[in-house]
Amino acid sequence: MSFHPFQRLRLRLVKLRLWLVPLFVVGGLLVHQHWIPVQAQADDTLRLLYWQAPTLLNPHLSTGTKDFEASRLVYEPLASFDARGEMVPFLAAEIPSIENGGVAKDLTSVTWKLKSGVTWADGEPFTAEDVVFTYEYVSNPEVGAITSEYYADVASVEAVDPTTVKITFKKPTVAWFVPFVGSNGMIIPKHIFKDYNGPNSREAPANLAPIGTGPYITEEVRPEDVIVYVANKNFREEGKPFFKRVELKGGGDATSAARAVLQTGDADYAWNTQVEAAVLAQLEATGIGRVIPKPGPSMERIVINFSDPNVEKE
Repeated sequence: MSFHPFQRLRLRLVKLRLWLVPLFVVGGLLVHQHWIPVQAQADDTLRLLYWQAPTLLNPHLSTGTKDFEASRLVYEPLASFDARGEMVPFLAAEIPSIENGGVAKDLTSVTWKLKSGVTWADGEPFTAEDVVFTYEYVSNPEVGAITSEYYADVASVEAVDPTTVKITFKKPTVAWFVPFVGSNGMIIPKHIFKDYNGPNSREAPANLAPIGTGPYITEEVRPEDVIVYVANKNFREEGKPFFKRVELKGGGDATSAARAVLQTGDADYAWNTQVEAAVLAQLEATGIGRVIPKPGPSMERIVINFSDPNVEKE
């Protein structure tokens, strides 16, 4: 399934120390490593290096991909897409379709069934009301959410019952899977953000101390430096997450990030390593890590402003 005529190719670097069986998801990248050094099996800390350092852990106020991915270890959408472009449920119990009655035949609405028994990291129950609130928060112009464009075609979001949400669109749409899906669809807790659904949105303590339904909670947050995550004891899936601790280090530049994974082994994963191909090939030859090209549906661009500030408009 194609979502954009342009594609950005990012280079992700992975040190050869990841688990054999589990798949660990970072920003939509599935890493499945077939070779494991003995010492890696005893190491329960995953070390990530983002040279463009995260500054915020509220995905709807994020300033870039770095913040979305840092938030994604804590928050979850209803569903997302895997490496094959197929939808995978997270907070949803199943993927809606016309066949199962989730997608209206006239494409004017979609009904999501939610997983039952899910709790936020603080123990509060996750319900359809949190999904409704997320829409109210994102669509509130006083909040200034950067994800609001993905909900522009939504007319209403209704909690049918605690585990059922109905989204009605302003007109028939084949893009029923846009709201609440992927990195732009992460659900935030109503009981945490309800007092910050307005012009004070950026004052919410949870912007740097998130409470999510995902596999991790934050133990330490130093914007533009380091974020330390530990396992969420209330996470619903037994035996997960696979790593008990995640350290996301920020700063530096693309070349130093590449060296940290491919040459020194100080990091297990480096994001967006925009480094000359010849340099990457030389570093990869050490055998410590490998380069993984990751196609994506977005693009980086420069938009030129052709207006002349010296000419006054009449």
